Order: sequence, then structure tokens, then C-alpha cells
Amino acid sequence: QVQLVESGGGLVQAGGSLRLSCAASRGTARDNTMGWYRQAPGKQRDLVASMTSGGSTNVADSVKGRFTISRENAKNTVYLQMNSLKPEDTAVYYCNFQQAYYGMNYWGKGTLVTVSS
Repeated sequence: QVQLVESGGGLVQAGGSLRLSCAASRGTARDNTMGWYRQAPGKQRDLVASMTSGGSTNVADSVKGRFTISRENAKNTVYLQMNSLKPEDTAVYYCNFQQAYYGMNYWGKGTLVTVSS
């Protein structure tokens, strides 16, 4: 089992910044992927950005150039720096932890990000 604890959501004006953090209760001996997904009301949950413990990233086109994902492997923590926020970024942001070899796929409870216009 892996528990994920998210923090950093909140209310911000358009053009502002927020930083999300997600700490996993443990890591894995094999490479794993931590990332962020988001779900707006009435919409599906979509990938925002992910990063492997080896440093490879996958970032959604809609946030490229505005959002930056990073992680501290020693702390099993992933961060999402969100700049130039837009009202359409408003959503619940979920942390995700995956490790394919062990069949692991865990979700955090989500943190709400609201961007006002």
C-alpha cells in the first residue's frame, strides 16, 4: 500500500501561481511514476504531468510552458509548480503513484484549485 498526501491547493486569481506537493508513504526498488491529474466538474480526469523516478516527464500540451513538475526521490515527493494560471485550470488535482512491475496504482484524495477571473 502507498498513501499519498497532497497539499497546496487553494484560490488564486488568474495569472497567479500555486505549488502543489504530494508525499508518498514509501517508494519502490524499481522505477516508479508520480504525477498529477485533474478533473473539472462534469469532465473526465486527465493527466496534467508525470515524472518517473528516473527523471522522464510527460506534460499535457495545455499546461506546457506554465506548469513544471519535479520530484525529490529521497522524500518520495512530487511537486507541481503552476504559473500563469487560467480559469480553465480550475479543477480538483489528484496525485497519482504508479509502478507497473508491482501492479501499483494509487490516488490521493485530491486538492481543489480554483482560479478566478
